[in-house]
Amino acid sequence: MNTYADSARLVMERCDAIGAISEEPDRLTRRYGTEAMRQANAAVTEWMRAAGMQTRSDAIGNLIGRYEGASPEAKTFLLGSHLDTVRDAGKYDGPLGVMVALACVERLRARGERLPFALEVYAFADEEGLRYRTLYLGSTVAAGIFDPAALTREDADGIPLAEAIRAFGGDPARLSESARRPDELLGYAEVHIEQGPMLEERGCPVGLVSAIQGQIGVGVTFIGEAGHAGTIPMAMRHDALAAAAEFTLAVEALGQQTPGLVATVGRFQVAPGASNVIPGLAELSLDVRHPENSVRLEAVSQLRAQTEAIVQRRGIQLDWRAGKGQASVACSPRLMDILARAVAEASYPEISLASGAGHDAAIMSQITEIAMLFVRCARGISHSPAEAVAVEDVAVAIEVTERFLTLLAAGKK
Repeated sequence: MNTYADSARLVMERCDAIGAISEEPDRLTRRYGTEAMRQANAAVTEWMRAAGMQTRSDAIGNLIGRYEGASPEAKTFLLGSHLDTVRDAGKYDGPLGVMVALACVERLRARGERLPFALEVYAFADEEGLRYRTLYLGSTVAAGIFDPAALTREDADGIPLAEAIRAFGGDPARLSESARRPDELLGYAEVHIEQGPMLEERGCPVGLVSAIQGQIGVGVTFIGEAGHAGTIPMAMRHDALAAAAEFTLAVEALGQQTPGLVATVGRFQVAPGASNVIPGLAELSLDVRHPENSVRLEAVSQLRAQTEAIVQRRGIQLDWRAGKGQASVACSPRLMDILARAVAEASYPEISLASGAGHDAAIMSQITEIAMLFVRCARGISHSPAEAVAVEDVAVAIEVTERFLTLLAAGKK
């Protein structure tokens, strides 16, 4: 039987192969429903079938491989992640979790072993939301919480989501039939690159995810008054950019002062944008995240109050547009205890950390217990071609996931 290192090398080869499938010749971009996604699903389907799995696609286009349990009446445990990407992506965000799960199934089959429950590996069709600006299309369908209003959304080419689903081989009229029943599931586990620097800083190959941070996005517009840069005295100006800059520093300061909080101004647009004109309009985006919902909401409230004070003092107007946001999600204490034992059995330290990024696991938590394992990534870089993981760390992730499944099985016998 292959060693963990052998399995890890195969995982890396497969990530390379999937990473070469792109809509664009000079960078990795794989959006929902595209020919590139179709090719990626076809490649993973072939690997799943070679591993002795039955494969199917649901009504949104999620690819699912099933490895039967020892009993046909057994419940199902889910593993997986997503195969879509952001624009100009790295090779591991998403696909690594699918390939590690597949490697664990291959190792079971090589031993001729069936667990007391069935395993299903999900390769979700859309998590990043690049094409339709709708995050978690794949997992919301699987969890039965997809919003049908999204079917009328159009991409940059004017193609409605419903049409893209049909072109991808799905059926927008039958999405509800792809929802999983909670009573048939034992849980969901996802392996993912950390997308942060903490594991590398601590010298650990893998880490336990305690929670997936809640997130809220806010659109902020400062409406001042444009004027000639050479003729309007400083004391008489209503500079939208200066107000936005003051706000941006307030965001940074609050993030630095509040443990666990991350707050980011990521998009910034200024009008009219001429070198000799006082900016009359500044639009920006605010992203606030924290593992505890109450802390996140209080931070947004504080920033709103500070912003009101800024605009009042400067004599300008404010447009504040808070999105619905995503609540924090705690991983299952029961499953995380089993995963911690698996890490300990593999002789690695039990490092626990919260995820600052969203994951399909957060959506699946609405129908079943979830667990997550992070894999160290170089310099914490993700959503970039510079994304990198070490084959030795992937070997550890496979070993820990396999031990996790073994421990879970022991509790079900």
